[in-house]
Amino acid sequence: MIKRYCSALLIGAVAFIHMGLAQAGAIDDAVRRGVLKVGTTPTYVPFEMTDKQGRIVGFEIDLLKVMSQALGVELELVAVPYTELVTGLLTKKFDLIGSGMTVTQERNLKLNFSDSFIVVGQSVLLHPSLAGKVTSVEDLDDPGYRIAATEGTTGESAARRFLGAARLSSFATPEEGVRQVVQGKADAFIHDAPYNLIALSRPENHALLALEQPFTFEPLAFGLKKGDFDSLNWINHFLNQVAQDGTYDRLHDKWFKDTDWLVEID
Repeated sequence: MIKRYCSALLIGAVAFIHMGLAQAGAIDDAVRRGVLKVGTTPTYVPFEMTDKQGRIVGFEIDLLKVMSQALGVELELVAVPYTELVTGLLTKKFDLIGSGMTVTQERNLKLNFSDSFIVVGQSVLLHPSLAGKVTSVEDLDDPGYRIAATEGTTGESAARRFLGAARLSSFATPEEGVRQVVQGKADAFIHDAPYNLIALSRPENHALLALEQPFTFEPLAFGLKKGDFDSLNWINHFLNQVAQDGTYDRLHDKWFKDTDWLVEID
């Protein structure tokens, strides 16, 4: 009887340990592994992008670097198309999503999100021929207008929602969407305001016009698997810490106030 009781205790203890390991969150896994794996799509200026040396850099990337340092682990960036980020997380290709992802109700059904680290909104870039003709996003809601957006983004969703009468075409990258307007193949491009403002600074886009006032409210956050509350707790405390100690402001100024980094971007 005693042997059976001890065996039952041993089996139960082993099962408990395995259950604990199975329920370990992304942050615990990263610490155990010594590497934090983050899924990202490096096409969102100035959050994540590729420089002339082929390195992924940007505001969100710098936040992730500081996060990794706080964890005492290495940062490994896993570059995937934007439309594959959620699938990649759910299939354990990486620990979390760090890719300028907007928190939406639809996405929140599939993922848990950290607290927002910045709020952006959609804005409009226009072909110069529309000067004086289009003064608000509502003016574009007409079947005579051709709208470009980036596939799988909230810019695409906003175009469908607010410009249902217009003709929408979606492209793999925001650069291609802007190029469509520059070449006169589209009348307007819908995308996040920070990206559009920087796109206007590029010589090849200097003729474009902008409706700079964002017409949506979009918080960006890190995405994790549903139920990973320990990781959410750690990340939220991390975000609060860097906001209080000046780290966040320093990184924000580096990417949103200074423009020296533009010459390093391919």
